[in-house]
Amino acid sequence: MLLQFVRMPERPHPPEKKAPLVSLARYSEIGFIIPAAILLGFFLGKLADYWLRTKWLYLVGLLFGAAVGFWQMIRMAVGAFKKDE
Repeated sequence: MLLQFVRMPERPHPPEKKAPLVSLARYSEIGFIIPAAILLGFFLGKLADYWLRTKWLYLVGLLFGAAVGFWQMIRMAVGAFKKDE
């Protein structure tokens, strides 16, 4: 007669909670990216205006900075969503 041992299925592990400081750092980074990109674009546009003696490139830099800031925010949000899964 042969005895067979049946293993009980293991309980699924609950998702690990992330440290509150990690979440705070992630969300505060998102909050700083957009204004920093907009300001950098604005100042680079003003610098280009000064060098090229124009008066409209700061608007291009402002719009470009806004677009880059939102694009980076979306990339970070998608990356955070993938890590949580």
